[in-house]
Amino acid sequence: MDKKIIITVGRQIGSGGRDVAKLLAEMFDCRLYDRELLNLAAKESGFSEKFFEQNDEHKGFFKSMFQMHSSFAECSFYRNEFSQENLFKFQSDAIVRAASESSCVFVGRCADYILRDIPGKVDVFITADIDDRIARVVERKGCSREQAAKMIANGESDRASYYNYYTGKRWGHSDSYDLCVNSSILGIEGTAKFIEEFIKRENEENRNN
Repeated sequence: MDKKIIITVGRQIGSGGRDVAKLLAEMFDCRLYDRELLNLAAKESGFSEKFFEQNDEHKGFFKSMFQMHSSFAECSFYRNEFSQENLFKFQSDAIVRAASESSCVFVGRCADYILRDIPGKVDVFITADIDDRIARVVERKGCSREQAAKMIANGESDRASYYNYYTGKRWGHSDSYDLCVNSSILGIEGTAKFIEEFIKRENEENRNN
């Protein structure tokens, strides 16, 4: 396509959001960025990728980590360079750079907010019925339904805290996105096709205005 396509995909745990994002990247011939962003941010910052992994969409990792290692928390290196806010900035810079270079689909990590000034960007959020979400987590993790439900609750609490803190918006609320879709209704492929059609029609409307 002639026009650069930038899509951000927020998702509930177990909703199939990453699978939808992967299909969208194929449909629009875009680069897909999910955990790949952690590697990019690590390369740009010079820090180990493991710190970005442990901090990934999780507010408060550093507070808990350095409470256990107070001597390290007091050092000037941590105060000046190795804060959670700086890791967020490194990751934000990696997202902005990737978006400036080519069409992209970004999964999570506040990309909708970080790229808020890019015209024509489309922000979507993928939900699903709780039974479907639990079933996906059980299949992926090989755990019980009770364990899956707990993983979902804890993981989404972390995601919401992280997103709300850095964006000033509300994670998962419709007013934070252009489009919210329940993947339980249309399935993963049907959801991706629905979003594809939405984006194509929006682009057509923008060209006509």
